[in-house]
Amino acid sequence: MAFKPQSDSEDAMSDINVTPLVDVMLVLVIILLVTAPLLTQSVNVSLPKTAETVADVKQQPLQLGIDAQGVITVNKEPQADLAALEVTLKNELAKSPDTGLHLYADQAVVYAKVAEVMATVQHAGITKIAFVTVEK
Repeated sequence: MAFKPQSDSEDAMSDINVTPLVDVMLVLVIILLVTAPLLTQSVNVSLPKTAETVADVKQQPLQLGIDAQGVITVNKEPQADLAALEVTLKNELAKSPDTGLHLYADQAVVYAKVAEVMATVQHAGITKIAFVTVEK
């Protein structure tokens, strides 16, 4: 803050001088523009060759689908009703306690049907539920 000699008619200057700040910021931008291309260059390294390995794939999650007519399927096998769905899910959970589930629901299905299916899935004991959608 700059002050002028005190006089009766003039007050202290209360404006901040931003010119030095702008100068410093422009210098920093120039330094960034000059050094950024230098950072993207890499060192050429000859990596050792190894045998191809197979990824350790855990059990695939269950594929639960609800089509436009409201038919429920688990791994493409139709389920008679929600009770049969719960029995099927409990059997799958008994085989593998870490079972996950991917839920495919047609956009024409009413939300109430999806909510009932989700409640049945949670009641069966499956806690890992993922919704599958299509990217626009």
